[in-house]
Amino acid sequence: MLTITQTLYDQIVAHSRADHPDEACGVVAGPAGTDRPERFIPMLNAARSPTFYEFDSADLLKLYREMDDRDEEPVIVYHSHTATEAYPSRTDATYANEPGAHYVLVSTADTDGSGPFQFRSYRIVDGEITEEDVQVVEAY
Repeated sequence: MLTITQTLYDQIVAHSRADHPDEACGVVAGPAGTDRPERFIPMLNAARSPTFYEFDSADLLKLYREMDDRDEEPVIVYHSHTATEAYPSRTDATYANEPGAHYVLVSTADTDGSGPFQFRSYRIVDGEITEEDVQVVEAY
């Protein structure tokens, strides 16, 4: 199960809606070994695409060095789907290379920003996708 604060949840949703119609992407880092998401890190979708996301390789290298210096790890890797449900595509599963991370997908198919949206979390290990519950809390 993914346990996430309301603040982080809101930040992921806001970033996903702000980047619409392109897919948004980012990471929420946390102290290594805790499975506790703490630091919201929105990233630029280098693909600038409504159907695909890609982290800029230089930005990603910088982020991993920074997380290493802070004794952090990526607890959540998130991105949005702009026209489909919040379920990992075959490409998403292929590129999922953090077996310990929660992969969060937000569907922003509600283009007016006021309708329902989906916020779902998955574990993706060796291409196998398993959905997990999400618990939103005020604080840890």
